[in-house]
Amino acid sequence: MPDAPANPLPAGGTSPHGDPDPGPSSPAPPHRGRALAVYLASAALVRTASGGAPVGLVSLTLDRYGHGGAALGGLLAALLTAPNLAGPWTARWLESARDTRPVLAGAFAAYGIALAGAALALGHVTTAAVAAVIVLGGLAGPLMTGGLSSRLALLVGGDDRDRRRAEGWDSATYGVGNIAGPGVVAGLAGTLGPLPAVLALGAAAVLAGLLLSLLPRGGATAADGESMPVRDALRVVLRTGPLRRVMAATTITSVSTGGILVVAVVLGGSLGHSPGAGATLGAVYGAGNLCGALLTGVFPSSGEPERRTVRLVAVNALAIGLCALSPGYVVALFAFALAGATSAVLFTATLAVRSVYSPPAARAQVFVTMACAKMASGAAGTALAGTLVGIGPRLALALGAIVVASAVLAAVVDRRVSAARGGPG
Repeated sequence: MPDAPANPLPAGGTSPHGDPDPGPSSPAPPHRGRALAVYLASAALVRTASGGAPVGLVSLTLDRYGHGGAALGGLLAALLTAPNLAGPWTARWLESARDTRPVLAGAFAAYGIALAGAALALGHVTTAAVAAVIVLGGLAGPLMTGGLSSRLALLVGGDDRDRRRAEGWDSATYGVGNIAGPGVVAGLAGTLGPLPAVLALGAAAVLAGLLLSLLPRGGATAADGESMPVRDALRVVLRTGPLRRVMAATTITSVSTGGILVVAVVLGGSLGHSPGAGATLGAVYGAGNLCGALLTGVFPSSGEPERRTVRLVAVNALAIGLCALSPGYVVALFAFALAGATSAVLFTATLAVRSVYSPPAARAQVFVTMACAKMASGAAGTALAGTLVGIGPRLALALGAIVVASAVLAAVVDRRVSAARGGPG
């Protein structure tokens, strides 16, 4: 297999100098607007289930076992996320499918059924059995994130601007899910109890699968059902310069952004001098994230996506630095909203890089591999923030800004070294 695909894009690619070559636009599928609406509704539902599941599981175990249930809830939430490491292998199921709708719809339904089943079984069967059900459901996780997003360009077709706009709306579904998921748990748990709340999340995932089955068959793979072995797909990511650099940059960046909500709670409490000040700071970050994603849907970006992504990493570093330097609570609110917005725009840009540089036979595996690397780094960042925040939230944010800035430096050095060697990267 060559080091990098000569033309990894179904339509277009890059020049030998790495400049964008838009190539011919793919024809817009019939009823594209309706198909995109169905896709976004399904994505928002399944990501609401995913965004609320950790909160729901912790709330449920606390309700069943008291304060001692917090550790079990945390364990179950971790087990729901851990199977993302198997993402490149589960993505290959999607890659090799002639029709991806049953694969995705089945994965969404399996996630919802496993989540609801584990909630119903908790306290009635052994903890090991509940954990096993959670792990099985978690295997669907990669298909709910990168796997689903990998189908979007094939579904939308059209020109580059249409695809970038659709990616912005897709990014917004993550923001919706991260806000609506915990909101559903908070609302239902306070009235009906945590069990109905978790069951509602499971039902949302099943409904997402049903909706997805209504999409046209145009979501099938561009490689006509062919799929690269996982090992070869991973080599593509590492040997294709833009994919390698963006994966490294976003992985490094996620160390900081993964823990920013933890830091927000502590910093907000010290600046606002009220119990809810920290939570409000975190909510503002989430609102900024959603607004940034919606902005990219309304005003899609243009230009070569890798360079744009690296610039946005630099902007995100500045935004996190502003959070560290905020002199008061009101300024911190604006700074965290800006950090959330830049994070969302950055994420949308990474979707464009994946879409442009992924070879058709490994599109899903590239999307999922990069998503899994980001999630693993984010989880490590959350744990690290919990340690650093004890020293001081401003120091934690300042170190986070430095870490994100180092990602820009790493990308620039990689590009220059590749150019000096005359390689395809």
